Parts: sequence; structure tokens; C-alpha cells
Amino acid sequence: MSKVAEYLQEHITGEISVHPAILNAMSHDASILELKPEMVIYPRVTNDIRKVARFSWQLAEKGHVLPLTARGYGTDETGGAIGKGAVLVTTAHMNKLLEFDPKQKLIRIQPGLNAKSLNDALALHGLAIPALPPSALYSSIGGIIASNASGLLSGQYGDMHTWAYQLEVVLANGDVLQTERISKRELARRKGLQTFEGEIYRTVDNLIEDNKQLIEEKIGTDGYDASGYSAIAKVKQRDGSFDLAPLLVGSQGTLGIISEMIIRADFTSMHLGVLVAAFPTKEAARDSIDELRQLEPALLEYFDGDLFDIAASAGKRYGFLSEGAMGGVVIIGFNDFSDHNRRKKLKKAEKMLGRTEANVIVAEGEDGATLLAAREVTNALVMPNKTGASAPPLLDGAYVPGERLEEFSKALEALALKYHVELPLHVDMLTGIIYTRPILYMHKVSDRQKILKLVDEYAALVAYHNGCFVAEGGEGRLKARFAYAQLDDDVKELYADIKAAFDPYGILNPGVKQEVEVRQLVAMLRKDYDTARFANYSLYA
Repeated sequence: MSKVAEYLQEHITGEISVHPAILNAMSHDASILELKPEMVIYPRVTNDIRKVARFSWQLAEKGHVLPLTARGYGTDETGGAIGKGAVLVTTAHMNKLLEFDPKQKLIRIQPGLNAKSLNDALALHGLAIPALPPSALYSSIGGIIASNASGLLSGQYGDMHTWAYQLEVVLANGDVLQTERISKRELARRKGLQTFEGEIYRTVDNLIEDNKQLIEEKIGTDGYDASGYSAIAKVKQRDGSFDLAPLLVGSQGTLGIISEMIIRADFTSMHLGVLVAAFPTKEAARDSIDELRQLEPALLEYFDGDLFDIAASAGKRYGFLSEGAMGGVVIIGFNDFSDHNRRKKLKKAEKMLGRTEANVIVAEGEDGATLLAAREVTNALVMPNKTGASAPPLLDGAYVPGERLEEFSKALEALALKYHVELPLHVDMLTGIIYTRPILYMHKVSDRQKILKLVDEYAALVAYHNGCFVAEGGEGRLKARFAYAQLDDDVKELYADIKAAFDPYGILNPGVKQEVEVRQLVAMLRKDYDTARFANYSLYA
């Protein structure tokens, strides 16, 4: 064990490991990248994180940086949960539900708590955090907040920004910051503090005032771009109130380490009425969306028929599908508390689609949940039944406006042909978020060589169609270079200034949400990528 690890081991109540097997395990997350840490730390309390951060800050003041990377279950798909230096794993000890206020519907929790377990506990009270993604099965709530993930019902309920009420964050120097929306008067008081927290409030407020026009014209215009620190547009309201939480949600541990949080929950209907419609062409399926959207569904998703063809080649069959060629599938769901309203909307949707050539099936209750399982057709991509094949999450999480989707789809087919891959689309039609995964053979040099070129051209294609390459899940290490290539220099400069305000020595997750050289990304590419470690769960994410 190194002297640094020995020193920290003596001063924290948690544990530190430098065992080669553990270091190897922590060198991977759910991305195609690998990066081995020097040590793995299992903090037991917030004070452990503070001591590690303070020590790292003191080293950095002397010119020696010990990078710190916060990690939950390691399900980040962009390389945001791996790093050099020390990886702090919160799932071992900091995994508790600390307090529940049923009147205000607020939950105080630690970051390492399993997200699905949290929702299961809330369900006993009829509550839920409806923005949680399907990967909540095997993700920590801290990781979901840090990446601002979105889920099945986010089109109706918003992403995790909406549900993160307050955060306790360990800053780069070891101080603790408690976020909340504060008044203009309280902001003035905090800006007067002669502490690192005070310096952060002063600097961030000055950046907002100095870049007001830039934020209004280039960052706060549509709310879809989640790259960099675009949430700066949500920090200060017109009444002068101020909250740093929007910056920290989605920051992937680059501005601070979340050590505790208060999350909002709400009453959410557990009953879901589902309609699945299979269309003979992709165009016909997408043409139905605008009319269906008027019914105000809880979810509305489109799937290329190619996904079902891939699943069929692996032996999977869906009873609602007619035999023969199929272009696209639309899934719509309603979760109104009123049975009458839910069924009324289902009948309207069925009537609308009755005027088309779609093959339609409707179900509620347990049958509805079974029908909704058709969404998991993307499992055929996540774990293809081909030796050596994998479908890494290189391109998931982009946004394209609905009016450009048809044009984008045609251009995507040309891109897929150019790189000899299939790129079938799955689109959340309420949020505009797009998912597509190429099947690659990572052990082949030729496939590894095409990865970054494919990501680069895909990002440019999204931008050409007035979209955002990173609209959900963060850019991490993998996507930052390509996302930032679409940003203006003044926007990138503002993001760099925000990072410097919170982390002047570059301690917190360096290389994440920053432009990494292509050669560095190439050096980090894995040859053995797969999703086998999530085999205990549904692979859909």
C-alpha cells in the first residue's frame, strides 16, 4: 500500500483497498472505456469524504494532484465513474434512507442507496420518484442525480432536476455546502462569507451577471442541451433567488461529491393502460405521433421495426405483431388515477389508430404491464446473441426536434450504411430523446477504429438537424469532445470558468465533462466490452 493510502487509512472510519483485483474491477463502468485507479476508498460517513478531499486539496496546493472520482454501482455509460487517483465508492456504507417526511413528501437519503429499493419503499405510501430510469434496478440514487438521468415517465414528470430538492455536497477543499433556493438577501450574506463557499457564490453570481446575454441567447433557449454546465441558466431566477443545485445535478462529480440529499416524491398512479400499435412502415408509425400526443399520455415511444426483426432473429416473438415485414411500433401509456379517464383515453387512441393500417392491441393492469414489456425489445441490442458482439451505449441520449425526426432518420440510415452497422431508432416522443446502438465487435481493430469516427459524425448529424448530442445522461469522458465541438467558444469558456470556481486545482473527476484528446480516448478503449455484469437484471436501460 502506498504512503498516501496508508495515511488516509489511518484517518478515516471507512476502508481503503489497493488490491489488484479491486482496482481492476473499478477500472470499468458501463462505458467502453477503462482507467485504473490508484486506490479504492469506501467512505463510511460524510466526514470520511471531507478528510479525503481536504488531503487531496493540500497535496494539490503543493503541486501533486490526487484525483477523486465518486462512484455508485458503476453504471455510468460515458466513463464518468472511472478515474485515476482515488475512487470513492458510496454503495458499501453510505446507502441508507435516513428520514421520511410523509406530509411534505420529502426523503433524506445517502448517495449509495439503490434507486429501485427507494422507489419500492415509497410505493408502500403510494408515492414514487417518477423520473427514475429503468437502470434504477442496478444504480445508486447518487449516480442517477449526478448524471441527471431520465426515465419512462420523464415526458410527464421531468428529469431528476425536478425532484432533487436539496443536496449536501463535499467541495474540492473538504468543506460542505448545503444547497437550497435562497433569497436575494440571503445570497448577499453568503457572498460575504470569507470561505470557499462564499467564493463560489461570489464567482458563480458574477459569471451569471457577466454572461447574462450569452446565457439567455445560447444556453437557456430550449432546455434540451445537457452538455457542460448548461444548468447555469436555472441557478438564478428573475426575483434574485439563487440555488446551486441545478449546477450540481448532472455535473457527474466534477463540481463536488454528493454526500447526502433530500429528494421529493409525489403520489403516482400505479395503474397503467397500454396500447401497442405495429405499422407497416416507419413513416406511418411516426405520422401517428402528433395526434396521439394530444391525448396527454404518460408515455409515448417509437421503435424502428428493425429492432423487432433483430429480436426475432434471436427467437423472440411478440403476439401483437402480424407476420411479415413491419416498419415501426408505437407504444402509448396512460396512468390517470381515474379508471374512467384512463380507459376513455385508451379508447380514443384505439379509435384514432383504427383509421390506419396499424395492428393494435390494448391492455390494462397486469396485462398492461406485460404488454409494456415490448419496450425491452432493445435487449436484443444491449446483449446480442452473437459471439464477440456487443452494442455499447455510444450514441444514446441525443435530442432531435420532432419536426426534423423524419429527415434525421433518413440521414441516419446513410450513416449506418457508411460504417456498415445497423442503427435502429428508439425515440421517447414526449422528450425527444433518441436511443440507438450499433452492434460492434470490440476485439476487432477495425471496429475499434470506427467507434470515435462514428460518434463524431453522429454528433455532427444531430447538430445539423437542430438537435443536441447530449440531452440526457451527461457526456462524461466519452462524449465531451464531440459534444463540445458543437458549442461556441464563449460557451465553452463559461463552462471552464464554472469548473474552475468549484475545482481550481482540477481534483474532481478530471477528464470528465472536458475535451479529451482523441489519442487519450483511443488508449482507454476496452477490447472486452460487454454488459454481462448486469445479467441478474433486465438489460434494458
